[in-house]
Parts: sequence; structure tokens; C-alpha cells
Amino acid sequence: MLKRILVAAGLLAALTLSAQRPGPAPGTLFPDPDAHDPVAAFCDGRYYVFTTGLGVMSSADLKQWRFEERVLPDTPQWAKDKGFRGMPWAPDIQFINGKWYLYYSYSRFGKNTSAIGVATNKTLNPASPDFKWEDQGMIVESIPGRDEWNAIDANVIVDEDGTGWLCFGSFWRGIKMFKLDETFTRMAEPQEWYPLCRRPEGTTKNIAGGADGLKLDARGSDFDAGNGAVEAPFIFRHGGHYYLFVSYDLCCRGKNSTYNVVVGRADKVMGPYVDKDGVPLMQGGGTLVAKGDERYSGMGHCAVVTFDGQDYMFLHGYDGQADYRSKLLVGKISWTPDGWPVLNLK
Repeated sequence: MLKRILVAAGLLAALTLSAQRPGPAPGTLFPDPDAHDPVAAFCDGRYYVFTTGLGVMSSADLKQWRFEERVLPDTPQWAKDKGFRGMPWAPDIQFINGKWYLYYSYSRFGKNTSAIGVATNKTLNPASPDFKWEDQGMIVESIPGRDEWNAIDANVIVDEDGTGWLCFGSFWRGIKMFKLDETFTRMAEPQEWYPLCRRPEGTTKNIAGGADGLKLDARGSDFDAGNGAVEAPFIFRHGGHYYLFVSYDLCCRGKNSTYNVVVGRADKVMGPYVDKDGVPLMQGGGTLVAKGDERYSGMGHCAVVTFDGQDYMFLHGYDGQADYRSKLLVGKISWTPDGWPVLNLK
């Protein structure tokens, strides 16, 4: 137990230092920027990428990136009232009914003391007179001892009927989803929830090679994070199917990261999602889409978007040529004749 706590403390310290370290000044240009948990959008002739910490980059060509001002430079009041400090995690950006919605999370590392909030803007272009982020508050929270799920890594999908759904989750009991109301900023009532993906216990090995995963005491919780690592859901619609991309195994370990992306698909947004071999994601299935290679120890936390008729995947990888820092990766997606995604990062 002590070893697991020390490992977790080291990871928390690394993330905290990363959050406190001043980022590049707005206007700084990079061809290969650091990034964690990227999501992407297109507005007024430029591509925008949002990352953990609510950092923002923009590009005219998906190659040279310019850093922009952060979203929500101060912690929102609702998050302060909940005791959260520091950086928000794992954003998702969606354009719905003429407005941009930026979903984000706050969490205490290794615990399911977490919450998801949302901010809105009329444009992503900081030069526009309409540019202004307005926080809309908290949508959902998870509380140790009450909830066996973790309210981080939000992703919103609007189905064919125009209904919004928010999926989320990290470790604990996997990926969940619930219906949003017509504002896309609150949970619909009566509530409607679905489980989407869960890995069997014992499937994730920690950096020491054991099967402990990230089992941390939740200070009085009846549940812990478990060792079936799954997080970072992203749902994408293609060819009449819904595709659920999730990240398996462990992020944030530098050289020892084992992150990888798998996918399952369903005919309905609420599932059930199954992989290419017909194994349900609720039983730990998943068709591999991206994994580490000779350069990157692990790849994960993806977003899938369409620009000018081409589908792209944005994700991060731990780069062995850059001291295993988390780097932005962008690749084109093609589709097999039977409708499964293939990622090309070259």
C-alpha cells in the first residue's frame, strides 16, 4: 500500500508542477507542442485545440500551432465552493445550436471527488467582438462513499434526434452516460443513465509490473479506483453507427506509460457497444486503434472530428525523443469496408 501511495503522490506532484508552470505566452508558435487530453474544433478559418488546464492552441494548417489565452484563467466560483483548486482537466468542445460548449472537469487525483462543468462562447476567435467565455456552472459531481463512478473526462454527443448525451468516466466502475436537457448545460429530468464500458478487475498492470493499477484509498469510500483502467470516452457517429473510443491502461507515467485507444460501435447512442469480434465493451472488449511504438511509450485520450470531409483523430503520446513529454498527435482516419476506423499518424 505504501508503494502505491508514494507512486500516486509522485504522479500528483508532477501534474501539480505542470499545472503551475507558466505556459507559453499567447502568440508563441510551435510545430510540435506539448499537449494533454486534446480536443479540436474549427472556427473562422482556424483549427483550435483545447487541452487539460484549458490551454488553447490554434493553427491554419494543423502543423504550426499558435498558443492563445487560456479559458477560465481563474477557478470558477462553483468549483471553489466545492474545494477545488488548480487546473481543470480533460475538456471537450462542441458546437451546438450556434454556440460553442466547452465541458471540463475538476478532480482530486486518485479519488472520485470530481465534478464536470461547462462554459459557453459565441465564437472561438479571440479577435471577434463576440468572443467571451461564460461559465454555466456544474453539471454533475461524484462523491466518495456515495458514487462508484468518477465524474471526469466529459464528452458530449448529439444524437440523430437532436438529444444531447454526456458520457464520462475514469477507472472506478467504468464509463457512464446520461441525457442532457435542452440547454446542454444540465442533466435532464427524469434522469436517464446508461453504462457504456467497463474492464474486468485485474486487467491493468502498474508501473512496477503488478496488478495493482491505481488502487487508492478513497478516505472512507466503499469503493476504490480498481485495476481495470478505462477512461477518456469519445463518441463519434459514422455510417449509421455510433463509435465509442476509450483509452485503456495507464497514462502519465512517461517512459512507463501504457496508454492505448480502443473502439466499439453500436446502432444506438446508448449502446450496447461491441468490438469487431462482437465482444461487448462492458465486458472489456475493444478493437485496437492506437498504441505506443518505438518512439511513443503510450498514446491515448483521443477526440475524433471531421474537417472538410476528412475524419481526424487528435490524441497525445509520450515522446521518447522529448524526455517522454506528452505531445500533440494528429492523424487521419480511414474506414475499412466493414466500417472500422484505421488511424494513420504519418
